[in-house]
Amino acid sequence: MDNEDIRYYILFKTYEHGLALKDILTADGVKCRIAPAPRAIQGELSCGMSLLLEPDQLEVAKRSIAEHNAVYHDIVPLAGQIKSHRDRYC
Repeated sequence: MDNEDIRYYILFKTYEHGLALKDILTADGVKCRIAPAPRAIQGELSCGMSLLLEPDQLEVAKRSIAEHNAVYHDIVPLAGQIKSHRDRYC
């Protein structure tokens, strides 16, 4: 598995926790974006939202989460979810 193909998804029980963490991470300069939680890792969570991190942002995100005692469910690595050629028709 290519490390450049791995993305990290931060999962939440509620979207309010996700939006709050997005604000915290953005304020701390962590690059992340809101994304749907992939079905492969969503599990029994009722919230379908996740925050998507690139590998180089993982450690700084973890420090920010710990510093602010932010609420989240899990951080899950998953490969192969971003496909740049998807939705290209010609």
